[in-house]
Amino acid sequence: MSASRPARDWTDGHVERWLPVLPGLDPDIEGAATRVKVLTDHLRKVRERSLADFDLHKHEFDTLHTLAGRGGRAAPSELAADLQMAPASITGRVDALERRGYVRRIPSVDDRRRVDVQLTEAGRAAWLGAMDVVGHEEYRLLGVLSGDERRTLSDLLRRVLLAAEA
Repeated sequence: MSASRPARDWTDGHVERWLPVLPGLDPDIEGAATRVKVLTDHLRKVRERSLADFDLHKHEFDTLHTLAGRGGRAAPSELAADLQMAPASITGRVDALERRGYVRRIPSVDDRRRVDVQLTEAGRAAWLGAMDVVGHEEYRLLGVLSGDERRTLSDLLRRVLLAAEA
């Protein structure tokens, strides 16, 4: 494509179809919102395929991811809080992951009456494997932008999300 006319994507056709139906439609807002949705859907599908390839369910990956984010060790109550679950609900997740060899229960360093959940090497490998697939796709997609463009995109999306969070 020439510099004066950018390449067209699916969303361009989508916006063109809706403009006659909704004459007040702002094509830039519709285009941006639709592209964010299409990108999110694409990354979700990549993640689902990745989880299937690593024989992980979403809730298992989420638990391993949360545990890894806490340095590989956490109290069940901390996991429950991070996952926004009732503390009693985390027990079933930990039991299943422990049966698979992805986590183990170990005595708490703070209170010997409690146990912590620790990520095993097998759990870390499964989590990293699934995460790497999605990470590579994110880098592939956003790699078409320069570093400055990625920073600008991130800053712009932050402004939009701050409005959503308000």
